Order: sequence, then structure tokens, then C-alpha cells
Amino acid sequence: MYRKIIGLFFICLVSQCLMAQIKLSKSDIVKLDFKTIAQKKKRIQAKDPELYPAYLQLLKDADKLLNYLPVSVMGKTDIPPSGDKHDYMSLAPYWWPNPATSNGLPYIRKDGEINPEVKNYPDKEHMPVLCEHINLLALAYYFSQDEKYAKHASKLIQVWFLDPATKMNPNLKYGQAVKGVVEGRAEGLIDTRQFIFVIDGIDLIKTSKYWTSQNQKEMKVWFSAFLNWLQTSDIGKDEMNAQNNHGVWYDAQALAIALYVDSTELANKIVQRTANRLDMQQDAKGFFPLELARTTSFHYSVFILNAFNVIAQLSEKTSINLWQLKTSSGKSLSQAFDALMPFLTKKKIWDGGQQIRPFSFPDGYPILLSARTKYHCEPCFDFIKSDAKQQYKTLLLNLL
Repeated sequence: MYRKIIGLFFICLVSQCLMAQIKLSKSDIVKLDFKTIAQKKKRIQAKDPELYPAYLQLLKDADKLLNYLPVSVMGKTDIPPSGDKHDYMSLAPYWWPNPATSNGLPYIRKDGEINPEVKNYPDKEHMPVLCEHINLLALAYYFSQDEKYAKHASKLIQVWFLDPATKMNPNLKYGQAVKGVVEGRAEGLIDTRQFIFVIDGIDLIKTSKYWTSQNQKEMKVWFSAFLNWLQTSDIGKDEMNAQNNHGVWYDAQALAIALYVDSTELANKIVQRTANRLDMQQDAKGFFPLELARTTSFHYSVFILNAFNVIAQLSEKTSINLWQLKTSSGKSLSQAFDALMPFLTKKKIWDGGQQIRPFSFPDGYPILLSARTKYHCEPCFDFIKSDAKQQYKTLLLNLL
């Protein structure tokens, strides 16, 4: 999942993002550390030569996004079972009409073969790109204070979330649907991890004249409703109870939303739940066996650590600091970082399980950045410099 995001150091953003030439896949999110970017902003204002090339690249990429037109859930060709296009919907990609029935129902699985009908429901394609673009534009505004970036970011947010004619209803009832089998599945909730990008973006543009107090109020209402649906719906509960990366990503987005809507008590509970997940899901060596069982085990090992990474950054606003926590059985996030570091820095070849596709090492940059800032791993950042080569100076993560 993440189909293939850490946290947002926002990383260097994801495959659709326009940063430098190295592009990360959808397995890697970076959660912004606002104290760090405030320090970087001061250095940019002083035209620090170590940061300025990345800053100029950020503005160049953001300028291109000014031509990115708003998208919404109303762009679907087909209509969800509710009859309301305002409901987000996506189809499970490997399920096809049944040739043995007159109406094609129930759909049957053809593993690895994507049903072209998924294109009739482009919400899943539009949403992550939209969220990433909002964040990039917001970063450009934050560092430059040029209102044109905040104006466009605000417009994109309002069309998807707030405008009555185009807004998404605050639920994911019809995510990863299988026609004739199930209208929506818990697995679809991993799509909305991208909302972490939006929440950071809102925080970045909150001083702009194009993001009003009314906008802020309405967004908190929207996210409060979505958080309630996450916690009370059967689909949301199923995802919360997932024992693999899905459950951790559920906590990551629920925590980001809880903090955004000022639900501190809930935020504390979510971090404690994540600590319990860490204790149950991690093995004695620091790996996650359910991820090692995947056919792209390196990818999924990075992916789940991305989710824990996001939560750890958010946990700094709660009563539990996940960066330093050690569970009752001795598990810790630092142990998970240590387990992956030799593989992410190419000191060792991955031997943790199957990896049927080549691993894209820039996907690990956000984790390496966290290892440097939170666990003082200078060799981790040295690897980024050497691996990115001439592109290093323009990487967005220099600013994060």
C-alpha cells in the first residue's frame, strides 16, 4: 500500500510529485516536523547556499502546479450504490465481470490483471495526486510567502472538501468495492492516508489571506465527521483491527485528524494503541513478520516503518513519545530503524523475504532522514548524498 509513503518529511514527495528528478513511489510519506522547517525557513531567508538550490527547485515545481486544475469526486463516470456522486468510490482493480452470469455479478478475481472499469471511478487516482500537490504548493507558500501558491492550494482544498457542488462526503463507504460481492472494503481506507498531506498543507497556509477562519472552521467540521465515521463504521473498525501495515496507517491518519480537530484525549489513546501494535507486530530482530511474508517484503517493511514514522512525529504533540518508547517486551521504533538501516544504505543486500520487483532506494530517504534527526545517524544522510549524486542539492528533503 501506500500502493507503494514516510512521512512526510513530505518527502520528497511521491511518484506524481515534481521534485528534482528523483521521485518516490506511493509507499513513502513524510510527516512534516514544523520546528525543523521553521529553522530551515530562516536559513532560506538568509540565502543559505546549502538550502537555496532545493528552495529554487521547490518554487519551480510549484509554479508548474499552478496549472493543475481542481479535481473532485464528481468526476466519476459511474455512480456509487448510494446514487450520490459526492461519495468517494474505487473498485478493487483485480476483479472482473463474471462471464458465467448474465449481469456479470458477482465479480471474479483475476490476480494481477487490472479491470479497465476502474477508470470509471477516478477518485482513487485523483485524491493522492491532489493531496501531494496541495502540500507542495503549501510548502512553496510557507518558504516564500508568495500568495499565489496559497491561493491555488486553498482552491484545490475547497473544491475537493468544501464546495457544496463538488465536495466529498466524509466517508469511505465505497472504497475498493467488488461488484456483487461487497460495496466497500476496509482495505480502501489506506487511500485516505494521503489526508495527512492535506492537514499539513492547511497548517502551512493558515497565515494566508486565501485561507480564511471560515475555511478552517468548515475543514474541522469535515474532518471531525470523517474521524467519527472512521471510528464508528464497520469498515473503519475492520481497518482499525488490521494486524499489518493497514492498522498502523489507520492510526496514522486518525491521529493526524484527531490532533487537527483538537481531540487531545483521543490522540493520546491512538498513540498508546500504536505502541501496542509495535509490541505485537515487531519481532525480536526489529522486523515485522506480516510484511516479510509479502512478495515485495522490502517494500512493505519500509512501508510499515513509514507509518510508524508518521505517528512518531505526531506523537510529539501527545503524552507519549513514540521515538523513545520501549514496550513491555522490549520492542522499540529505534530497533526497527536499526534493522532496516544496513539494507536502506546498501551495506547489505535484502534477505528478509521475497522482493519480486526492484526496490527504489529513494523510497527510503525519508526514513534515513528521520534516523539522522531523531537517532543521530549521520551516515544515513551521507548515504542520501552519495546515492542522489548531482541531484542531492535540489532534493526537497533538504528543506524538511
